[in-house]
Amino acid sequence: MKDLILQIAQALVDHPEQVSVTEIQGNQTSVLELKVAKDDLGKIIGKQGRTARAIRTLLSAASAKLKKRTVLEILE
Repeated sequence: MKDLILQIAQALVDHPEQVSVTEIQGNQTSVLELKVAKDDLGKIIGKQGRTARAIRTLLSAASAKLKKRTVLEILE
């Protein structure tokens, strides 16, 4: 899951070297924290949050296949 989010985010931003994803494991839920450069934050979120919603949809579909729950948090 971490690699999926990392590749998607690096493809969207202007500064792919500043993209980092950290994973916090829980019993049933994992939290992925996505951190990008400050000027790339708008590209990850998108107009009215559409890009962020699309990334979360892909993440939930992939994690459902593994029978886990994964949450994406976008950090500033």
